[in-house]
Amino acid sequence: ALELLQGVPSLDMLLTPVGGGGLAAGCAIAAQALRPDLTLLAAEPAGADDTARSLRAGRRVTDFVPDTVCDGLRATVGAPNFAVLQACGVAVLTVTDAQVLAAMRLLWRELRQVVEPSSATVMAAVLAHPHVFAGREVGVVLTGGNVDLDALPFL
Repeated sequence: ALELLQGVPSLDMLLTPVGGGGLAAGCAIAAQALRPDLTLLAAEPAGADDTARSLRAGRRVTDFVPDTVCDGLRATVGAPNFAVLQACGVAVLTVTDAQVLAAMRLLWRELRQVVEPSSATVMAAVLAHPHVFAGREVGVVLTGGNVDLDALPFL
């Protein structure tokens, strides 16, 4: 996030994946230091939406069993990370596993980038919620090529 914000100072919005919250919290801290006016969003699979639920409730929600193809986002948001996300005003957009898999295909087809499902949530969020991003200059954090394509439920 630090490099992205320094390289593209005109960004209006920053979008990261969120699971345990470490990456999203770190990005939020960097963004707040450099650009306190920046809109901060995180993307999360609907089957593991504890961060979205927690931010709505104002407290960590931990009483659920995640069900998502995004294996890297099955962790519950950590207490310190939740506090940072809450303090920085991060909002969460949720996406379905089908949207995540479609985003992975698009990233491969158009950019020749292998992106793991957990990170493809950000592209899925952009595609699923175009009204949120319309007319905005958006930075997205895409991470990891740690994916076993044979294990994914491509139809």
